[in-house]
Amino acid sequence: MTAGEATVEATTTEQRRAALEAIAAEVRTCTRCRLAEGRTKAVPGEGHPDTEVLFVGEGPGQTEDAQGRPFVGRAGELLVKLLASIGWRRQEVFITNIVKCRPPGNRDPEPDEIAACAPYLQRQLEVLDPAVVVTLGRFSMAHFRPGERITQIHGTHAPAPAATGARDALAYALFHPAAALRSTDVERQSYDDMAGLPRVLGAARARRAGAPPESGNPPAEAPDAPIIPPDPGDDAPTLF
Repeated sequence: MTAGEATVEATTTEQRRAALEAIAAEVRTCTRCRLAEGRTKAVPGEGHPDTEVLFVGEGPGQTEDAQGRPFVGRAGELLVKLLASIGWRRQEVFITNIVKCRPPGNRDPEPDEIAACAPYLQRQLEVLDPAVVVTLGRFSMAHFRPGERITQIHGTHAPAPAATGARDALAYALFHPAAALRSTDVERQSYDDMAGLPRVLGAARARRAGAPPESGNPPAEAPDAPIIPPDPGDDAPTLF
């Protein structure tokens, strides 16, 4: 199966897990763009195959490149704290990036690199079928909400384009945790924006159930966790 090939629909946990692992195996050996030349490890993503919430960052950093896991450096530590502030754990969501290999010197990903990785992200979206896609940073935001500025739309949601692989999902824009590490104002705003995520999930569920998009009522509150909880005591993430 190639990066651009359609993913067979996965309807059970094990089917989704197997499909995600198949995508990850391709990512680990991918040479579709120049980023493969300097990587230590590709970073396909990790998380719960049954989640309703997908977080999409920009690209792996040095720590992620060394470990092959997303958001395991300082930005990842802050993301864990942000999730904890709403009673969620990273094991209950899925986390990936717009590009799966580290750009040299942590530079911004180039358009052709984003395009080369897009089929992998599209297939992950098709398998996971999340109700909400949380974009972390401006490059992720631009993929799901093109033409917008993150400083203007953070903490808001809009329908995710079907062309990305999202099916009837809402794209919710947040600042990248790395930006929050550099600014106390952005960090404070990130906590405020994260506090709205359960309500966005409630709105996404109502939207999928066929509720009118503008009912005049506040979005339904979501349960504490966005997925069927993992096995008790199982704190290890599912790696893909």
